[in-house]
Amino acid sequence: MSSPPRPSPAAKKPSSTTKPVLLGLVVVLAAGLLGFVSYRATAPDPASDTPASATTAGADSDVYRELAELARRDAGDKLAQGRTDAPVVLIEFADFQCGYCGKFARDTEPELIKRYVADGTLRIEWRNFPLFGEASEAAARASWAAGRQDRFWPFHRAAYAEDAKEKGFGKDRLRALAQQAGVKDLDRFARDTDSAAATEAVREDREQAYGIGATSTPSFLINGRPLAGAQPLAVFAQAIEAAAAEEANVKNAGEPAE
Repeated sequence: MSSPPRPSPAAKKPSSTTKPVLLGLVVVLAAGLLGFVSYRATAPDPASDTPASATTAGADSDVYRELAELARRDAGDKLAQGRTDAPVVLIEFADFQCGYCGKFARDTEPELIKRYVADGTLRIEWRNFPLFGEASEAAARASWAAGRQDRFWPFHRAAYAEDAKEKGFGKDRLRALAQQAGVKDLDRFARDTDSAAATEAVREDREQAYGIGATSTPSFLINGRPLAGAQPLAVFAQAIEAAAAEEANVKNAGEPAE
């Protein structure tokens, strides 16, 4: 998980300036209570990566509710998969040059899709959070461009394949990844990658990440509850199932008794 220096743009949500601070406190507290899980064997650069840490239930429920509202649930979102009315939304903030992000994409995310997206429990919404300079920015814009042709997730898989990032994210390489992902119009892909719209989309995602207090990748929100790092599958499964049960309880409490 990576934590390079960053600017501090204000996010549109949450609106209160205290929310990023509160979220940061939640993450720090949980990390202290639960410890951490390290995947240094997959880290791209030991000097710039830190171990993973996870949060837990409790703390400030108002913060969680407000963070849960960051889920877009937009049927036209090309960088999302799963039902828009799924009871649980996992928002992922990630960088294509992040080794921990790649580990999550290869080892954990496919199983989450198989278990929870397929049965309508989970929706996954991706946010581009490039932290490692121009190559990360270029890969983020390219992923957005692939999404314009409904090939974001195949591009995502290709870019996170074992040893893929070692080949770099130059223009020729990004075009090759797009072709591998099944992007039909590669000239349009190139134009979209370099477009102002791509730059703006990536900027909005990054500002949202900074606005909630995220400083490293991968960072996640599961129905508003933060979880950081490439945690084992069991950690994600527990968090998703707990969130689904909570949503079911809320729904049942609102239904009139028979």
